Amino acid sequence: MASGETRDVVIHQISKKFTQKTFKIRGLPVTALFHPSRSYFLIAKRKNVRVYNLLKVDEPVKKLETGMREISSMAIHPSGDNLIVGRNEGKMCWFDMDLSSKPYKTLKNHPKDITNVVFHRSYPLFASSSEDSTVYVFHGKVYNDMNENPLIVPLEILRGHSTSSNGGGVLDSKFHPRQPWLFTAGADLIIKLYCH
Repeated sequence: MASGETRDVVIHQISKKFTQKTFKIRGLPVTALFHPSRSYFLIAKRKNVRVYNLLKVDEPVKKLETGMREISSMAIHPSGDNLIVGRNEGKMCWFDMDLSSKPYKTLKNHPKDITNVVFHRSYPLFASSSEDSTVYVFHGKVYNDMNENPLIVPLEILRGHSTSSNGGGVLDSKFHPRQPWLFTAGADLIIKLYCH
């Protein structure tokens, strides 16, 4: 909740029909997501990401320092050990959360702000979309061996949305849950499917 009576993150437990405000956060939360396999909850503020344990929410388990001016989006790898964070300067940070609280790799691809980052659920793919009307698709292989660093290889630049005079570009992107297909939604009011 960015405005109103509080700026807290609110969690709804559907099974219990219960809502709780558990996190005391200074500053404005930008986005939040659940860890895919642990009882962790990740909250991105403007400049850092805090990882909380839902079973013990007093203090964050980890604080990831991005070195960014302003975070725009984040996505967690299906294995749960790696995180990508998009920022408003056109840069994207890859974190190995078991390795360090600093980025493993920072990628500068877009000349304008990143609007969304996303991992594929089953393929070793991830993507970043931007206000420059492009989407960069990467191969991102995460190894089971803790001594092996993730392999990040740029694959393709997708262009297809028109750039409007008032900005916007590609507003959102999502991978298909089973196929290596990518859906993009643009400020030009068009949704595109890339499937090759």
